[in-house]
Amino acid sequence: MKMVLFPPVEHERLEKIRTAAAPMQVVNAQDEQQAAREIADAVAFFGKITPDILAAARQLRWVQAATASLEHYMFPELVEHPCVLTNMRGLYGDVIADHVMGYVLCFARNLHIYLRQQQQHHWEPVGGEASRSTFAAGPCQVTPMDRAHLHLSDCTLGVVGVGHIGAEVACRAGCFGMRTLGVDPRRTEPPPGMEALWPPEQLPRLLAESDFVVVAAPHTPQTQGWFTREVFRQMKPTAYFINIGRGAIVRLDDLVAALRAGELAGAALDVFEVEPLPPQHPLWDMPNVILTPHVAAASPHIARRHLETLLENIRRFVAGEELKNVVDKALWF
Repeated sequence: MKMVLFPPVEHERLEKIRTAAAPMQVVNAQDEQQAAREIADAVAFFGKITPDILAAARQLRWVQAATASLEHYMFPELVEHPCVLTNMRGLYGDVIADHVMGYVLCFARNLHIYLRQQQQHHWEPVGGEASRSTFAAGPCQVTPMDRAHLHLSDCTLGVVGVGHIGAEVACRAGCFGMRTLGVDPRRTEPPPGMEALWPPEQLPRLLAESDFVVVAAPHTPQTQGWFTREVFRQMKPTAYFINIGRGAIVRLDDLVAALRAGELAGAALDVFEVEPLPPQHPLWDMPNVILTPHVAAASPHIARRHLETLLENIRRFVAGEELKNVVDKALWF
Protein backbone atom coordinates (compact mmCIF):
# COMPACT_ATOMS: atom_id res chain seq x y z
CA MET A 1 0.00 0.00 0.00
CA LYS A 2 1.09 3.56 -0.64
CA MET A 3 0.17 7.01 0.73
CA VAL A 4 1.04 10.23 -1.08
CA LEU A 5 1.61 13.54 0.70
CA PHE A 6 1.33 16.83 -1.18
CA PRO A 7 2.35 19.56 -0.55
CA PRO A 8 5.41 17.95 1.06
CA VAL A 9 5.77 17.98 4.85
CA GLU A 10 8.88 18.77 6.87
CA HIS A 11 11.27 15.99 7.94
CA GLU A 12 10.18 15.65 11.59
CA ARG A 13 6.52 15.37 10.68
CA LEU A 14 7.31 13.00 7.81
CA GLU A 15 9.09 10.56 10.11
CA LYS A 16 6.09 10.45 12.46
CA ILE A 17 3.77 9.84 9.51
CA ARG A 18 5.95 7.02 8.22
CA THR A 19 6.02 5.40 11.64
CA ALA A 20 2.23 5.54 11.95
CA ALA A 21 1.73 4.30 8.36
CA ALA A 22 4.04 1.26 8.54
CA PRO A 23 4.06 -1.03 6.62
CA MET A 24 2.40 1.34 4.12
CA GLN A 25 4.84 3.24 1.91
CA VAL A 26 4.75 7.03 2.25
CA VAL A 27 5.78 9.31 -0.64
CA ASN A 28 6.45 12.95 0.20
CA ALA A 29 5.75 14.45 -3.25
CA GLN A 30 7.77 17.57 -4.00
CA ASP A 31 5.50 18.93 -6.74
CA GLU A 32 2.12 18.29 -8.32
CA GLN A 33 3.62 16.31 -11.20
CA GLN A 34 5.28 13.85 -8.81
CA ALA A 35 2.07 13.58 -6.80
CA ALA A 36 0.15 12.72 -9.99
CA ARG A 37 2.69 10.04 -10.92
CA GLU A 38 2.82 8.47 -7.47
CA ILE A 39 -0.93 8.46 -6.85
CA ALA A 40 -1.50 6.00 -9.70
CA ASP A 41 -1.06 3.02 -7.36
CA ALA A 42 -1.68 4.81 -4.04
CA VAL A 43 -4.58 4.02 -1.74
CA ALA A 44 -4.33 7.13 0.48
CA PHE A 45 -3.60 10.83 0.05
CA PHE A 46 -2.95 13.69 2.48
CA GLY A 47 -2.94 17.37 1.55
CA LYS A 48 -4.37 19.35 -1.33
CA ILE A 49 -5.71 17.06 -4.02
CA THR A 50 -6.40 18.60 -7.44
CA PRO A 51 -8.45 17.38 -10.41
CA ASP A 52 -5.25 16.39 -12.25
CA ILE A 53 -3.92 14.40 -9.30
CA LEU A 54 -7.27 12.68 -8.73
CA ALA A 55 -7.58 11.82 -12.43
CA ALA A 56 -4.34 9.86 -12.21
CA ALA A 57 -5.52 7.75 -9.24
CA ARG A 58 -6.45 4.14 -9.88
CA GLN A 59 -6.72 2.62 -6.39
CA LEU A 60 -7.46 5.64 -4.16
CA ARG A 61 -9.62 4.81 -1.13
CA TRP A 62 -9.01 7.67 1.31
CA VAL A 63 -8.23 11.39 1.12
CA GLN A 64 -7.36 13.35 4.27
CA ALA A 65 -7.82 17.11 3.90
CA ALA A 66 -5.45 19.32 5.84
CA THR A 67 -8.22 21.77 6.76
CA ALA A 68 -11.57 21.75 8.52
CA SER A 69 -13.32 23.96 5.98
CA LEU A 70 -13.73 22.50 2.51
CA GLU A 71 -15.20 25.25 0.32
CA HIS A 72 -11.83 25.71 -1.41
CA TYR A 73 -11.13 21.97 -1.45
CA MET A 74 -14.15 20.42 -3.14
CA PHE A 75 -14.60 19.93 -6.88
CA PRO A 76 -17.14 17.81 -8.79
CA GLU A 77 -14.80 14.90 -9.58
CA LEU A 78 -13.90 14.54 -5.90
CA VAL A 79 -17.55 14.57 -4.87
CA GLU A 80 -18.30 11.79 -7.35
CA HIS A 81 -15.21 9.71 -6.60
CA PRO A 82 -15.80 6.64 -4.37
CA CYS A 83 -12.92 7.55 -2.01
CA VAL A 84 -13.65 8.48 1.60
CA LEU A 85 -12.85 12.10 2.47
CA THR A 86 -11.96 13.18 6.01
CA ASN A 87 -11.16 16.64 7.34
CA MET A 88 -9.69 18.36 10.40
CA ARG A 89 -12.85 19.41 12.17
CA GLY A 90 -12.90 19.27 15.95
CA LEU A 91 -9.50 20.92 16.49
CA TYR A 92 -10.65 24.47 17.02
CA GLY A 93 -13.76 24.39 19.20
CA ASP A 94 -12.36 25.69 22.48
CA VAL A 95 -10.04 28.21 20.81
CA ILE A 96 -12.74 29.81 18.65
CA ALA A 97 -15.26 29.72 21.51
CA ASP A 98 -12.83 31.77 23.60
CA HIS A 99 -12.66 34.30 20.77
CA VAL A 100 -16.46 34.47 20.60
CA MET A 101 -16.76 35.12 24.32
CA GLY A 102 -14.18 37.88 23.95
CA TYR A 103 -16.55 39.56 21.50
CA VAL A 104 -19.53 38.98 23.79
CA LEU A 105 -17.78 40.48 26.80
CA CYS A 106 -16.62 43.48 24.79
CA PHE A 107 -20.15 44.27 23.70
CA ALA A 108 -21.73 43.52 27.08
CA ARG A 109 -19.31 45.82 28.92
CA ASN A 110 -18.83 48.35 26.08
CA LEU A 111 -15.11 47.66 25.98
CA HIS A 112 -15.04 48.32 22.24
CA ILE A 113 -16.20 51.86 22.99
CA TYR A 114 -13.94 52.42 25.97
CA LEU A 115 -10.85 51.31 24.05
CA ARG A 116 -11.58 53.91 21.40
CA GLN A 117 -12.18 56.53 24.10
CA GLN A 118 -8.89 55.60 25.73
CA GLN A 119 -7.06 56.44 22.51
CA GLN A 120 -8.73 59.86 22.61
CA HIS A 121 -8.06 60.40 26.36
CA HIS A 122 -11.83 60.77 26.74
CA TRP A 123 -13.65 59.88 29.98
CA GLU A 124 -17.36 59.18 29.56
CA PRO A 125 -19.44 56.23 30.75
CA VAL A 126 -21.70 54.81 28.06
CA GLY A 127 -25.20 55.95 28.94
CA GLY A 128 -23.93 58.54 31.43
CA GLU A 129 -22.41 61.99 31.53
CA ALA A 130 -18.65 62.50 31.62
CA SER A 131 -18.77 64.43 34.87
CA ARG A 132 -21.23 62.23 36.74
CA SER A 133 -19.93 60.09 39.57
CA THR A 134 -20.80 56.42 39.33
CA PHE A 135 -23.02 56.56 42.41
CA ALA A 136 -24.26 60.13 42.08
CA ALA A 137 -27.79 58.91 41.53
CA GLY A 138 -27.67 56.67 44.56
CA PRO A 139 -26.89 52.96 44.76
CA CYS A 140 -30.57 51.89 44.65
CA GLN A 141 -31.48 53.69 41.45
CA VAL A 142 -31.01 52.07 38.03
CA THR A 143 -29.47 54.65 35.72
CA PRO A 144 -29.09 54.89 31.91
CA MET A 145 -25.43 53.99 32.45
CA ASP A 146 -26.49 50.77 34.23
CA ARG A 147 -28.84 49.85 31.41
CA ALA A 148 -26.09 50.40 28.84
CA HIS A 149 -23.99 47.63 30.41
CA LEU A 150 -25.44 44.17 29.91
CA HIS A 151 -25.68 41.49 32.57
CA LEU A 152 -24.87 38.29 30.70
CA SER A 153 -27.11 36.03 32.78
CA ASP A 154 -30.04 38.14 31.52
CA CYS A 155 -29.08 37.44 27.89
CA THR A 156 -29.81 34.72 25.35
CA LEU A 157 -27.14 33.55 22.92
CA GLY A 158 -28.20 31.81 19.72
CA VAL A 159 -25.79 29.53 17.87
CA VAL A 160 -26.22 28.90 14.14
CA GLY A 161 -24.42 25.61 13.46
CA VAL A 162 -24.00 23.44 16.54
CA GLY A 163 -20.96 21.36 15.63
CA HIS A 164 -17.77 21.19 17.68
CA ILE A 165 -17.34 24.96 17.68
CA GLY A 166 -20.98 25.84 18.24
CA ALA A 167 -21.25 23.40 21.15
CA GLU A 168 -18.16 24.91 22.79
CA VAL A 169 -19.58 28.41 22.35
CA ALA A 170 -22.78 27.31 24.09
CA CYS A 171 -20.78 25.68 26.90
CA ARG A 172 -18.79 28.83 27.60
CA ALA A 173 -21.85 31.05 27.37
CA GLY A 174 -23.55 28.77 29.88
CA CYS A 175 -20.69 29.33 32.32
CA PHE A 176 -21.63 33.02 32.28
CA GLY A 177 -25.23 32.12 33.07
CA MET A 178 -26.49 32.81 29.56
CA ARG A 179 -29.46 31.00 28.07
CA THR A 180 -28.41 29.29 24.85
CA LEU A 181 -30.35 28.18 21.78
CA GLY A 182 -29.20 26.53 18.56
CA VAL A 183 -30.14 25.57 15.03
CA ASP A 184 -28.42 22.81 13.08
CA PRO A 185 -29.33 20.75 10.00
CA ARG A 186 -28.08 17.41 11.33
CA ARG A 187 -27.77 17.45 15.08
CA THR A 188 -31.04 16.72 16.87
CA GLU A 189 -30.03 16.62 20.54
CA PRO A 190 -28.74 19.82 22.15
CA PRO A 191 -25.29 19.72 23.74
CA PRO A 192 -25.11 19.90 27.55
CA GLY A 193 -26.40 23.23 28.83
CA MET A 194 -28.22 24.28 25.64
CA GLU A 195 -31.90 24.91 26.31
CA ALA A 196 -33.19 24.05 22.83
CA LEU A 197 -31.87 22.88 19.47
CA TRP A 198 -34.00 23.32 16.36
CA PRO A 199 -33.70 22.59 12.61
CA PRO A 200 -32.69 25.52 10.36
CA GLU A 201 -36.33 26.23 9.56
CA GLN A 202 -36.58 27.61 13.10
CA LEU A 203 -33.85 30.21 12.51
CA PRO A 204 -36.37 33.12 12.67
CA ARG A 205 -37.38 31.97 16.15
CA LEU A 206 -33.77 31.82 17.30
CA LEU A 207 -33.06 35.27 15.86
CA ALA A 208 -36.11 36.80 17.53
CA GLU A 209 -35.15 35.45 20.97
CA SER A 210 -31.37 36.04 20.94
CA ASP A 211 -29.38 38.97 22.28
CA PHE A 212 -26.24 37.59 20.62
CA VAL A 213 -26.33 35.55 17.39
CA VAL A 214 -23.20 33.52 16.63
CA VAL A 215 -22.67 31.97 13.19
CA ALA A 216 -20.55 28.84 13.57
CA ALA A 217 -21.75 27.09 10.41
CA PRO A 218 -19.52 25.87 7.56
CA HIS A 219 -19.58 27.32 4.06
CA THR A 220 -21.67 24.95 1.94
CA PRO A 221 -23.85 25.40 -1.14
CA GLN A 222 -26.79 25.73 1.28
CA THR A 223 -25.23 28.36 3.57
CA GLN A 224 -23.63 30.64 0.97
CA GLY A 225 -25.18 34.10 1.19
CA TRP A 226 -27.56 32.88 3.92
CA PHE A 227 -27.52 36.03 6.05
CA THR A 228 -29.18 38.77 4.03
CA ARG A 229 -30.92 42.00 5.02
CA GLU A 230 -34.16 40.06 5.38
CA VAL A 231 -32.54 37.71 7.89
CA PHE A 232 -30.95 40.55 9.87
CA ARG A 233 -34.36 42.20 10.16
CA GLN A 234 -35.55 39.13 12.09
CA MET A 235 -33.08 39.93 14.89
CA LYS A 236 -33.75 42.27 17.79
CA PRO A 237 -32.53 45.82 17.12
CA THR A 238 -30.70 45.51 20.46
CA ALA A 239 -28.91 42.28 19.43
CA TYR A 240 -25.32 41.73 18.35
CA PHE A 241 -24.27 39.62 15.37
CA ILE A 242 -21.06 37.53 15.45
CA ASN A 243 -19.55 35.55 12.57
CA ILE A 244 -16.69 33.13 13.16
CA GLY A 245 -18.02 30.58 10.65
CA ARG A 246 -17.25 31.53 7.07
CA GLY A 247 -17.31 34.89 5.35
CA ALA A 248 -19.36 33.72 2.38
CA ILE A 249 -22.32 33.00 4.68
CA VAL A 250 -22.90 36.72 5.33
CA ARG A 251 -23.59 39.34 2.68
CA LEU A 252 -21.52 42.24 3.95
CA ASP A 253 -23.42 44.91 2.03
CA ASP A 254 -26.61 43.74 3.72
CA LEU A 255 -24.91 43.72 7.14
CA VAL A 256 -23.66 47.27 6.60
CA ALA A 257 -27.16 48.39 5.58
CA ALA A 258 -28.68 46.78 8.67
CA LEU A 259 -26.15 48.44 10.96
CA ARG A 260 -26.64 51.85 9.35
CA ALA A 261 -30.40 51.52 9.71
CA GLY A 262 -30.12 50.66 13.41
CA GLU A 263 -31.57 47.20 12.87
CA LEU A 264 -28.71 45.68 14.90
CA ALA A 265 -26.84 46.94 17.96
CA GLY A 266 -23.48 45.87 16.54
CA ALA A 267 -21.43 43.14 14.88
CA ALA A 268 -18.16 41.28 15.39
CA LEU A 269 -16.53 39.53 12.45
CA ASP A 270 -13.47 37.34 12.10
CA VAL A 271 -14.27 36.16 8.55
CA PHE A 272 -15.38 38.13 5.51
CA GLU A 273 -16.71 37.70 1.97
CA VAL A 274 -13.44 39.21 0.72
CA GLU A 275 -10.20 38.80 2.67
CA PRO A 276 -8.36 40.91 3.50
CA LEU A 277 -11.23 43.31 4.05
CA PRO A 278 -10.55 46.27 1.71
CA PRO A 279 -9.19 49.29 3.61
CA GLN A 280 -11.96 51.51 2.25
CA HIS A 281 -14.76 49.22 3.47
CA PRO A 282 -17.30 51.03 5.69
CA LEU A 283 -17.11 48.39 8.43
CA TRP A 284 -13.68 49.69 9.47
CA ASP A 285 -15.13 52.99 10.67
CA MET A 286 -18.28 51.80 12.40
CA PRO A 287 -17.99 52.32 16.18
CA ASN A 288 -20.29 49.39 16.98
CA VAL A 289 -18.25 46.88 14.96
CA ILE A 290 -15.31 44.72 16.06
CA LEU A 291 -13.09 43.30 13.30
CA THR A 292 -10.36 40.67 13.69
CA PRO A 293 -8.26 39.39 10.75
CA HIS A 294 -9.33 35.71 10.58
CA VAL A 295 -7.45 34.79 13.77
CA ALA A 296 -10.17 33.12 15.86
CA ALA A 297 -8.51 29.71 15.41
CA ALA A 298 -5.00 30.91 16.26
CA SER A 299 -3.49 28.91 19.11
CA PRO A 300 -0.17 27.27 20.01
CA HIS A 301 -2.05 23.97 20.39
CA ILE A 302 -3.48 23.62 16.87
CA ALA A 303 -0.36 22.24 15.13
CA ARG A 304 -0.09 19.41 17.68
CA ARG A 305 -3.79 18.58 17.40
CA HIS A 306 -3.55 18.65 13.61
CA LEU A 307 -0.72 16.10 13.60
CA GLU A 308 -2.44 13.91 16.20
CA THR A 309 -5.60 13.76 14.09
CA LEU A 310 -3.64 12.85 10.98
CA LEU A 311 -1.64 10.13 12.76
CA GLU A 312 -4.74 8.67 14.37
CA ASN A 313 -6.52 8.43 11.03
CA ILE A 314 -3.46 6.85 9.41
CA ARG A 315 -3.35 4.28 12.21
CA ARG A 316 -7.06 3.56 11.76
CA PHE A 317 -6.73 3.25 7.97
CA VAL A 318 -3.87 0.76 8.23
CA ALA A 319 -5.82 -1.23 10.85
CA GLY A 320 -9.00 -1.22 8.76
CA GLU A 321 -10.91 0.76 11.39
CA GLU A 322 -13.51 3.49 10.95
CA LEU A 323 -11.92 6.86 10.19
CA LYS A 324 -12.50 10.05 12.17
CA ASN A 325 -14.17 13.10 10.65
CA VAL A 326 -15.66 11.45 7.58
CA VAL A 327 -17.20 14.11 5.31
CA ASP A 328 -20.43 14.01 3.35
CA LYS A 329 -18.84 15.22 0.14
CA ALA A 330 -22.12 16.41 -1.37
CA LEU A 331 -22.68 18.69 1.65
CA TRP A 332 -19.01 19.78 2.08
CA PHE A 333 -18.93 18.83 5.78
